[in-house]
Amino acid sequence: MHILVLLMGLMTAGQAVAQTQVATMTKPIKMVVLGDSLSAGYGLPAAAAFPVRLQKALEAKGIKVDMVNAGVSGDTSSGGRERLDWSVPDGTDAVIVELGANDALRGTDPAVTKAALSDIITKLQARKIAVLLCGMVAPPNYGSDYAAKFNAIYPDLAKQFSVPLYPFFLDGVAAESKLNQADGMHPTAEGVDIVVKNILPTVEAFLGAVSGQRS
Repeated sequence: MHILVLLMGLMTAGQAVAQTQVATMTKPIKMVVLGDSLSAGYGLPAAAAFPVRLQKALEAKGIKVDMVNAGVSGDTSSGGRERLDWSVPDGTDAVIVELGANDALRGTDPAVTKAALSDIITKLQARKIAVLLCGMVAPPNYGSDYAAKFNAIYPDLAKQFSVPLYPFFLDGVAAESKLNQADGMHPTAEGVDIVVKNILPTVEAFLGAVSGQRS
């Protein structure tokens, strides 16, 4: 009798553990896109913004995500650092960092940009939040020396902090007039969808790693 009770107890405990594991796996990943106008959806309907379109693309693949659009138009890397604590709420599992385009447009010293992004990654990792870093490319008007220093920021940080890197956020969209708004800098809705399509495999792998660490 005692053996039967013990076995039933073990079976119940095993079922509870299994149910907990399944719940953990199916629980949506809480993700924040910390960025500037490129992710905020400047000039577009809210439904066409990068975080919204990315969430839909992930859900179409069965990946549940609670997405927060923490993009602020005009923001620099330093600005993102200053608002980091309130832009990334407690309980966040993952952050896509999309910052630096405005630094490059303003000719900000690459050392300043690198220090700000370094601080952002350091603070997020201290909070046990996974980071996906999106690279930017400097415009040619500041010269090749500036571009070389600026463009090296992202691969250097990815290596330093062992975080995944998507080399250029606007890959496939930058300098394509039909995919950008009249200012030539901000993607159209079609352009955003191409950004999402191109970055999706990287984000899938990133979230797969996050899920693995969480389970």
